[in-house]
Amino acid sequence: MAIEIITPPSGGVRTGLETVHMAFGELPSDEEVEREEKVMPVDRILLADDDGSAVGVAASYPLGLTIPGGELPAGGVTWVGVLPSHRRRGVLTAMMRHQLDDIHARGEPLAILWASEPPIYGRFGYGIAAPALELDADRGRFGFRNDPGPTGAVRLVEQDEAARVFPPLYDVVRRSTPGMITRTAAWWREGRLEDSEQSRRGAGPKFYAAYEVEGELAGYAVYRVKGNWEGGVPQSELRILEAFAVTPSATRELWRFLFGIDLIAKVNVFSFDPGSPLFLMVADARSLRLRMFDGLWLRVVDVEAALRGRSYADVEPVVLAVRDAFCPWNEGRFRIGPGEVEPTRAAADVEVDVSGLASAYLGAFDFHRLATAELARERRKGGLERASALFHTTRPPFCPEVF
Repeated sequence: MAIEIITPPSGGVRTGLETVHMAFGELPSDEEVEREEKVMPVDRILLADDDGSAVGVAASYPLGLTIPGGELPAGGVTWVGVLPSHRRRGVLTAMMRHQLDDIHARGEPLAILWASEPPIYGRFGYGIAAPALELDADRGRFGFRNDPGPTGAVRLVEQDEAARVFPPLYDVVRRSTPGMITRTAAWWREGRLEDSEQSRRGAGPKFYAAYEVEGELAGYAVYRVKGNWEGGVPQSELRILEAFAVTPSATRELWRFLFGIDLIAKVNVFSFDPGSPLFLMVADARSLRLRMFDGLWLRVVDVEAALRGRSYADVEPVVLAVRDAFCPWNEGRFRIGPGEVEPTRAAADVEVDVSGLASAYLGAFDFHRLATAELARERRKGGLERASALFHTTRPPFCPEVF
C-alpha cells in the first residue's frame, strides 16, 4: 500500500512525538507529551501513514520571527523523522512537500528549523540563516579588560517570578535581534522555564538569576550546574541556557555574576550570540573557546511577501532573480529598494538560489559571500555590491533556542 501523508486526529501529539522519538532511538515521557499538547497544534502535525501505522512525522510551531525592520509569521519546523524501516523510500521528501505547501497556504512567508542532519535541508531550499557560537570557557582565565568594577545586584528568583519578569526583557532584546522568535506564555512555561528531570541531562535544577540596577531588571540568566569533583577538587560545569541584558554594562555585570559562581571549572553556552559584546569586553577572548556552527536554518516560502516584510538600507535598488526548483511559485525577478519590492521583467542585477536568499535574508551573509559559494551570480556589473549594501544589517542574526 502506498504511503500517505495525513493530519492526525485527536491524540496526534502523542503519535507524532512517539514517531519522531522512535526515529531517534528513544521514547517520549508522559510529561513531555503533556507539555507539547499545550504548545503544538494538532493540525500542524503531518504523519506518513503506512496502512494505518505512522512511519514518519514532520510538524511546525506557529511562530513570529524577528527580521530586519520587523517581524513575520514563520513555521517553526520540528519533529522531523522517519522510522529506520522506511528510510530511503521518499518519505521525507513527501513530508517536506506537504509541509511547505501547508505553510504557504497558511500565509506564513518563512519556515525555520534547527537541523539534526544539515545535509538534509539544503535539498528543500533551506539555507543557513543565523550561525551561532558555542562557548566552552575556562572560568579561571575569565576577566574584563579596563574593568570599571561591579555595579547593580543579582538575585535568584523562583520560577513563578521569572515567568512574570523575564518575558518583557526578552521581548526588548528580541525586537532588535533578527532570528529571535516570539514566545507565548505557554512556550515560556512549558519550554524555557520548565525543569523536568528528563531535561536536566545529568545536571542539577534550573536557576533563574535577575540582574537589577536600582531595583529595575536589566538582565537575566537561566542556568544549571553539572556537579563534578576530581580528587577533592571542584571541576563542575555551569550550563547557561540563556542570558540577556539590555545595555552593555548590564551585559558585563550579568557575565561577571555567571563567571563568579563558585566551584565551577567550565562555563558552557550551547547557543551563544555572535553579536554579543562579551568577546571584546574580556581580557582574554581566547579563553572563551568559541566555536561556530550552523545554527538556525531558514526557508523562504513566499519570496515576494518575505521581501516586502523586510527593511533595507537607503541605497540604489537592485533587481534580484530568484531560482526555486522545489517551490516554483517563488521563481521570478523582483526590484528591491527602500520601501519598494515589486515583481519586474527588467534584467537581473543578481541571480540567487532560494537557499542563498535565505542566508542573506536576516543579514548573516552578504551577496559577495554567496557568490563565492556559488549560491549567487552577478548578472550586471556592480550588482553584488549593491545587493550587499541593500541587505546590510547592523548586527548579526541570532536564535537562542533549539525547537
